[in-house]
Amino acid sequence: MTFQEITEVITNHFPQTKIDGDLKGPQPILILPSDAIADVCQFLHNDDRLFFDYLACITGIDNGPGLNTMELVYNLTSIPYGHDLMIKIVFPRNTECEPLPAVPTVSHIWRTADWHEREIFDLVGIHFEGHPDQRRILLPEDWEGHPLRKDYAAQDRYHGIYVKYEDGPRLAE
Repeated sequence: MTFQEITEVITNHFPQTKIDGDLKGPQPILILPSDAIADVCQFLHNDDRLFFDYLACITGIDNGPGLNTMELVYNLTSIPYGHDLMIKIVFPRNTECEPLPAVPTVSHIWRTADWHEREIFDLVGIHFEGHPDQRRILLPEDWEGHPLRKDYAAQDRYHGIYVKYEDGPRLAE
């Protein structure tokens, strides 16, 4: 099934779907509203014509305070049919005093999303609504901030250990 055929099946059920990029490019992307991601992914998984049974990865992107948006890119594969699909959602970024941006989880569709979403939560600071175990996966629970955010400022010390050095290593005080 070609990207155009897949797009036609999806847009018949979800007319708000848009295409990002050139259809003849190496990997065109479908853009969805963030609140529709779980419904569309469930459809992509369950529809017998598509059967996207493998979530290869989810990538979280912070476009910074200038654009004031964040993105999630989902790479899907149908192993039996041998076709791939990239879908993307774009949503507003939060400021320092606001709660983290939130999108619906897809961990109930693909179990591997559990780990991908936890990593994105930990490093990029996106909350996944409905996730069964939304907690840090790489950093300690009491770590401050999300290191892959464009405006992340590393703390100087963590439990007495120097985290960032400005002029080389420091001796313990």
